[in-house]
This record gives sequence, C-alpha cells and structure tokens, in this order.
Amino acid sequence: MSKPSVNMRLSGDDSVPMYQQIKDAIRLKISSREWQAGQIIPSENQLVEALGVSRMTINRPLRELTAEGLLRRVHGLGTFVAEPQRQAHLIELVSIADEIQQQGKTHRAQVLAQQTIKADTALSDRMQLTRGTDVFKAVLVHYQDNVPIQLEFRFLNPILVPGFVDVDFNATTPADYLIATIRPDELEHVVQAIMPDDFIAQQLDIPHQEPCLKLRRRTWKGSGVVTSVDLVYPSSRYELGARYAPSSSN
Repeated sequence: MSKPSVNMRLSGDDSVPMYQQIKDAIRLKISSREWQAGQIIPSENQLVEALGVSRMTINRPLRELTAEGLLRRVHGLGTFVAEPQRQAHLIELVSIADEIQQQGKTHRAQVLAQQTIKADTALSDRMQLTRGTDVFKAVLVHYQDNVPIQLEFRFLNPILVPGFVDVDFNATTPADYLIATIRPDELEHVVQAIMPDDFIAQQLDIPHQEPCLKLRRRTWKGSGVVTSVDLVYPSSRYELGARYAPSSSN
C-alpha cells in the first residue's frame, strides 16, 4: 500500500473554520479511497508542517473523525483509516470466525480464561441452575486482521455440553463448537449500550469514553439453558443488525 499523500485541497472559505476545512478534506480523502481502510495517515507533525496550522487545529478534526468511526488511533503507532463497520447477526447463530473470513479477512482468537467455576446467585439465575452448581466459563478476544472486534464472556451448562472445557479454542471458536455439537430449541437476545470498564477497554484497545454494544444471548435445549454469553463490541468497529421475513401464514 502506497504512502498516503499529505497534500490537501482546502475550501479556502474564510467563513468556514480551518479545523472544519481540514476535517472535510480528510473525509474526502477517505470517501474517495485515496486514503484506504487500514492505511496509516500522515502524522500530526506532518500535517502541521504541510498545512501551516497549529497542532491544536490539526488535533480537533482527527479527534472528531475518530469519534465518528472514520479514523482509528493506536497508541505508539499512529492514526489509521478505520475499517468499515462490520454488522453482527442479531438473530442467527453465526460464528464470528465465519463472518470475518467471508469478508476476506483473517480471524484469530486469544483465550483469556477457560475453566470451571461455581455459579453465584446472579449467574445461577442466568443459567437457571442452583447456586453453587459447576458452570463452564470461557473468555476470549476475537481479532479481525489483528484488530480486536469482539470480547466474548461465555458460560455453559456442563451437563448439556460436557466436553466444552477441554476444547482447543485456538483451533475453533466456542460458537463453531456449539453449532456442531448441540442445536438449540430456543434463543434469546438482549442488546445494550454500555461504557467499557478497565478490562474491556484494555482487551478491545479502545478509550474508556468509547461506548460498546453488548449482545447477551441465551440458548435453550429443552427446558435447560445451554449457554449464556455476553458479546461486547466496540461501537466504532461493529454494528448489530437483523432481517426478518414473516412466514406467509402470518
């Protein structure tokens, strides 16, 4: 990928603040794909020198375009053109690995936890189990081309999925394993906007002020909850969506 050009054509309209002219020029470079997704853009110092403006004037459009999801700032590396937002399936059971690979991207996962725990009151309510019952727990970060896009907190009923705790999740994903192992009879989805705590912000490599989307999914087999999972997405990199086609009998 070629090095991005620092040259920008500003409007020159004195009634438009300089920071807005710069913001519009950067937006045009992105929309025209002169600056392509994943490409590092010129540094603040380069832009200051090329445009003859202050660092404060440059910082504002970069900050605002980052908040809008068009740019992504990586500490120690620089500012990049953000990848287009991915859309997560809200209704269907779809593997995050399949979603990423269908876009021609590379998926990998980092396993942060894979263990058996005792269900406390809140977790036993979620899993519809007695307090103190053994529950399988897995925590993973999913990456698209080495950019974290999903943090997965998953809990499972070991009676319904006894082999889960021994699965190598460097070779498959929890969703892939469950889809292949047990087909649920019922699904529940709840979507919530949350602010990231320290752990979420660190794992998703986002600032604490960036909102996240949390999809809580529960699946049942018969009368038992198979799994309850919280899937947390950075709002700048993902969106949740669904399409529903009613049957002709409705």
